Amino acid sequence: MALAPLLDPLVIDPRDRGGPAQPLLIARELRKHFPVKGARGKSVQAVDGVSFTVRKGETLGIVGESGCGKSTLARLLLHLVVPDDGELVFDGEAVGTSGGIAINALRRQVQIVFQDSYSSLNPRMPVRDSVAFGPFIQGRKKAEARDIARDILAKVGLDADLFGPRYPHELSGGQKQRVNIARALATGPRMVILDEPVSALDKSVEAQVLNLLRALKRQLNLTYVFISHDLNVVRYISDRVLVMYLGRVVELGPVEMIFDRPLHPYTRALLASRPSMDPARRIEEPPIIGDPPNPIDPPSGCRFRTRCPFAEPVCESTAPPLGEWLGMTSHIAACHMQDPGSGHSRAGRA
Repeated sequence: MALAPLLDPLVIDPRDRGGPAQPLLIARELRKHFPVKGARGKSVQAVDGVSFTVRKGETLGIVGESGCGKSTLARLLLHLVVPDDGELVFDGEAVGTSGGIAINALRRQVQIVFQDSYSSLNPRMPVRDSVAFGPFIQGRKKAEARDIARDILAKVGLDADLFGPRYPHELSGGQKQRVNIARALATGPRMVILDEPVSALDKSVEAQVLNLLRALKRQLNLTYVFISHDLNVVRYISDRVLVMYLGRVVELGPVEMIFDRPLHPYTRALLASRPSMDPARRIEEPPIIGDPPNPIDPPSGCRFRTRCPFAEPVCESTAPPLGEWLGMTSHIAACHMQDPGSGHSRAGRA
């Protein structure tokens, strides 16, 4: 398939099977536990029963503390890490099953941009060859692949004649990340997973890359899964936000609802931890206390209960369900305070 038809937002992608109402990606109960040597059969519960949908054309932001499973989840979506359990459905087709979509076919439609822009690039390969490599291994002739690389480099704001012959060590951090974005887009994907794509950049370059991502999304009809620990970045670029804690989803909803009326105590603590530009609103007490529990042996019931100021016996005995997903405007949280029948003293008035 030629790249040109994908560049016009008025052209319907011929790979679209179910139309705009069908989610592009559905994840159901994804699990990945990493065995620990010498721990008597125990394992790190990196991702433990994560479910969500990504609709066509949206940006789903995923946030949470370091170690909550965000990057592992990103790799599970591309089967770079094989899930222990769960199901992925891409545009109506089950991933990796007979009669569904094969892993290689999935990777032709979904690409990923990693956090470390330097180690993601081959130091012995010029920029133009790094960008052209994807189309080349998909069957394009070398000259055609380089034409695609030239076109995509221009779209990410890099002059192909100037930057194409350069090697990664000759580029700045922002330029290297633009090359990584170009390399991901060169194969004409429908979805791009962005794993902390701007965390290593200074603020001025970060703003440029974020604006570039928003423009490319509109121009190329892309769908994003955007992973970050920076809440301000997530608010700027996302349509919906998924909050993770210790391998599980604790809250999911439209971006403005998450930021204006968070339902889960963990989400409230994350938002309260943001630095303020107003000297009169300095944080004098930590919004959240303690360290995250050991993912090898997480707490029973609600995993946040050991750090939650509202924890009660029901939080220790029973894991709160995330809630029923009723549509893309739904706002749900895995908290007993949001369930009137849970038995929590603050249920229904949190």
